Amino acid sequence: MAMKRTFISFDFDHDEELRNALVGQAKNPDSPFSIADWSVKEPFTGNWKEKVRSRIRRTDLTIVICGQHTHTAKGVAAELTITREEGNPYFLLWGRPRGKCTKPDMARHSDKIYNWTWKNLRLLIGGAR
Repeated sequence: MAMKRTFISFDFDHDEELRNALVGQAKNPDSPFSIADWSVKEPFTGNWKEKVRSRIRRTDLTIVICGQHTHTAKGVAAELTITREEGNPYFLLWGRPRGKCTKPDMARHSDKIYNWTWKNLRLLIGGAR
């Protein structure tokens, strides 16, 4: 499988450690993906959505990490909307092994949140959905 360049969408206020875990997995020697790590520590100025769109265009897919508050994360909703507008594939990952995880507001009703396992991650990146 060719290496896939991925954009990670996550709730910065609540789930940054989940992003860090996914970045760590991308560094595994047998990882089928690399992270286009453009996480922003400070709010974008100007038209931030166009800046995000430009970043998403340079990736092969988007991984949305879902946590307890993802349904309230406006940035995640915008990134998912942009991902779909650009025609990029995406999938949702269940970020918390215990507890409730929610979909972003802009997720489709049919979007499934997949268990976050190494096996699932490899399959999902390969296109299994």
